Amino acid sequence: MDQAVERASKLDTATISDALDKLGIKGQCLGIKPRDHSFRMTGRAYTIQYGPADVEPGTVGDYIDDLEPGTVVVLDNGGREDATVWGDILTYLADKNGVAGTVIDGACRDVHMCLKLGYPVYSRSYSMRTGKDRVQVDATNVPVNIGDAKVHPGDLLRGDSDGVIVIPKEHEEVVLTQAEKIEAAEEKIRAALESGMRLDEAREINKYHSLQTKEQ
Repeated sequence: MDQAVERASKLDTATISDALDKLGIKGQCLGIKPRDHSFRMTGRAYTIQYGPADVEPGTVGDYIDDLEPGTVVVLDNGGREDATVWGDILTYLADKNGVAGTVIDGACRDVHMCLKLGYPVYSRSYSMRTGKDRVQVDATNVPVNIGDAKVHPGDLLRGDSDGVIVIPKEHEEVVLTQAEKIEAAEEKIRAALESGMRLDEAREINKYHSLQTKEQ
């Protein structure tokens, strides 16, 4: 079992975001939203880079059957909202094959299917307009950009109701450790508040602000 994936799955994106800020690491996939706020997703990235269709358009991708269970499909369509690169057939097969979720800097379509199956799809938007003959796969398993964050193949992704975070593979141990410290402090603060303590006092006792302040 991938211990880092298991650890990340127990943390929310807000806590991981605070850890990234503390460490000066960019990983917030800004503008990428869940199609349903109940969606949760954790796994390692399989990346695809899209570009405008050529004179003889290439495919938008027939990769889904080759992905390992637990993979997160990460699609960089340059933020385009006029040409979708994910729809109901891909959602069906991804869910059937145990794929962990899909992240799109761009638009998806057939949202009803991911809602019906409970399959996590995170995207910039949604539309009905196909990407066929409009965009094509330029490269697979290369670094891509998702909502101002760089995602490399194998990086760790976590998604919840607030959006998507990427934890660079080379930094995942320090990021997860810091996030776990923040989560533990917040749990202590919540317990202190339950007992009647003031918020400022609870935060001071647990050194909450220092846990989030960027390291020099």
